[in-house]
Amino acid sequence: MSDYKDYNFFDATSTHAHTYIAEPTIGLLNPQNNRFILDLGCGNGAFVNQLLSRGFNAYGTDASASGIEIASRRHPDRFALQDLSRDDLPEKFSNIAFDTIVSTEVIEHLYDPRQFIDFCRKILTNNGGGELILSTPYHGYLKNLLLALAGKWDAHANPLWDGGHIKLWSRATITSLLAEKGFTVTNFIGCGRVPYVWKSMVVKARTDSIVAGK
Repeated sequence: MSDYKDYNFFDATSTHAHTYIAEPTIGLLNPQNNRFILDLGCGNGAFVNQLLSRGFNAYGTDASASGIEIASRRHPDRFALQDLSRDDLPEKFSNIAFDTIVSTEVIEHLYDPRQFIDFCRKILTNNGGGELILSTPYHGYLKNLLLALAGKWDAHANPLWDGGHIKLWSRATITSLLAEKGFTVTNFIGCGRVPYVWKSMVVKARTDSIVAGK
């Protein structure tokens, strides 16, 4: 995960993806149940700021120095720079009992998604268990077939796109990864565009505390 690209954010504007991801994601959250939320890969902090404006107790980390600098202008206590290749939270967040992790449009950029999910589970289980909400571009058979038939696959999965998508996820593969790492998927939402050719998917999963001796 140390190869995570710094996208050099220039302002606090929400990304295009958040126009169709934000509301489905927020709909899976409840301020009473999701008391301490960590946005892993928060970019410029736009989504954390949206959560704060809705009454959620949210924090964010990112590997992008420019993103965290912009995010910290409004809420310096809510953001921290994080090298995702390390297996620990930034020191300023080390004493926060995060029960919820959100990560939007991040996992498709990572060379080692298993390590990333391990890290998420470590945070949650150390705090007694909790919920993980991931969003990532949706890839199902119908969508992939339509892209190929339309001659748009090379543009969609362009290997020449610097900082582009390394992993392409379907509902089955993201569910398999989460199950492998001790999570139980509880919710799936396709978002953006019509069913089964969705732009992205939002998946919510839960893990409990580590059983002694395991």
